[in-house]
Amino acid sequence: MTLSPGAKKFVTGFVDYGWPAGFVIAYFITRDTVQATWGMVAGAALALIVGFVFEKRIAPMPLVAGLIAVLFGCLTLFFHDDRFIKIKPTVTSVAFGLFLIGGMILRKNPLKILLGKAFQMPDEGWRKLSWRYGIFFLCVAALNEFIWRTQPDATWVLFRFPGLSITHILFGFSQVPLMMKYA
Repeated sequence: MTLSPGAKKFVTGFVDYGWPAGFVIAYFITRDTVQATWGMVAGAALALIVGFVFEKRIAPMPLVAGLIAVLFGCLTLFFHDDRFIKIKPTVTSVAFGLFLIGGMILRKNPLKILLGKAFQMPDEGWRKLSWRYGIFFLCVAALNEFIWRTQPDATWVLFRFPGLSITHILFGFSQVPLMMKYA
């Protein structure tokens, strides 16, 4: 099935944001984070199915994100404890941050390995970008911990989505001057 450019963008957006949107919608219907987890799990499964049906593949990042969402969602539902879903952004952000920083400590360049075909930069640029993203992810983890432990659920839900997505986009844009300098 051939999709128009607009339909392709919609499918890509749905695959990327279907599960957090499902969680937010379900939360504001139920006002219960544990019950809203059903929306997240269903959204993750539906997003992966839509991606497979329309793109004839499952993109690696949405697959990993969807599986992690399902894992933490199932833990939340099984134990009826919303702490699992609230620590999910912390765990994933710490994992990404440590992956990037650990790679740099081991004298590897994880971002260059992942994105080197999309952007051409010298090693110095990749090192700076990897360190910045590694620290950014660790800060996001700390921020998530602060917000879910000190704020009402509705605040955390909106921080989770769209707040974190906006934060990631803004941070990405803030790195454009670095990438332009080394491009």
